[in-house]
Amino acid sequence: MARELILGIESSCDDTAAAVVAEDGTVLSSVIVSQAEIHNRYGGVFPELASRAHIDKVIPAIRMAIEDAGIRPADLHSIGVTRGPGLIGSLMVGVDTARGLADGWGLQVRGVNHLRGHLRSADLNERRVAYPAMILLVSGGHTFLARMESPERIEQIGSTRDDSVGEAYDKVARMLGLGYPGGPVIDRLAKTGTPRYPLPRPMLTQGFDFSFSGLKTAVRRLLEAEPDAKPEDVAASFVEACMDVLLAKAGSALRAYPSESLVVVGGVSASPQLRERAEQLCAGLGVRLSLPPLKWSTDNAAMIALASWDYVHAGADVDLAPVSTLSIERF
Repeated sequence: MARELILGIESSCDDTAAAVVAEDGTVLSSVIVSQAEIHNRYGGVFPELASRAHIDKVIPAIRMAIEDAGIRPADLHSIGVTRGPGLIGSLMVGVDTARGLADGWGLQVRGVNHLRGHLRSADLNERRVAYPAMILLVSGGHTFLARMESPERIEQIGSTRDDSVGEAYDKVARMLGLGYPGGPVIDRLAKTGTPRYPLPRPMLTQGFDFSFSGLKTAVRRLLEAEPDAKPEDVAASFVEACMDVLLAKAGSALRAYPSESLVVVGGVSASPQLRERAEQLCAGLGVRLSLPPLKWSTDNAAMIALASWDYVHAGADVDLAPVSTLSIERF
């Protein structure tokens, strides 16, 4: 092939994914196998079942990604695989698979930080991020703010002290009997309701850290006190509280750390309410808003492959040890 290509593999949680991505971010193929149907009955991810599903689906997903890209393994520069953070059993499936394929194909394999993958999702197929950038990462497992001078130079300035915003979404969805995953259905329901309930905005003016546990508890107490409350009004009140906190923190960070762009990534970045509010914030501050297309907002392997190129350019050490926790600063 004329282009140099990386095969990305993602299995950190409940999606099995594989993709082939060029150095410039062009996505030649992307395959995502969802496990939502498996975990829906539990209202959240069942780790053991997630690992077993990855074992069944990872090789077929990789085979399909290679075929969809119209290439052979010999056309690949290397393999990038998520090594953390995530569910340790799920990570081990991806890492062991990548290691075996790399040995068989004679390729180098790199363990990639899943969070760095999300940071690069905004640049898939098109460069959207201007540096220095402020990152707001919002997902089912993480919520934090980070300053990014370049894809290689990242400094976290604030994070959640308890639940992530995505976790709070899922737990509130469970309280309302809406199933899993909770984010999309909560956002849709909220659009039909009125935010009539005065829910708390935890740590609204206290630095750059977040806390969503108290907000989740407030929703539970509201439902206990008012069992006839309309679900759409509860959802609207909850979503408005989340948006107020996220955008207030992002605005404070942009004022404290002048940036060319605000990059909002992670599964919750698919929220139409968050996208609308972030656009308003950036317009008011004269900052460019950089968002991944909706198909790249949730976990995928294309972002892992693109992040792998950052490892190549930085000459980062190859580390394949799966780890359940990994900070954004670490390769």
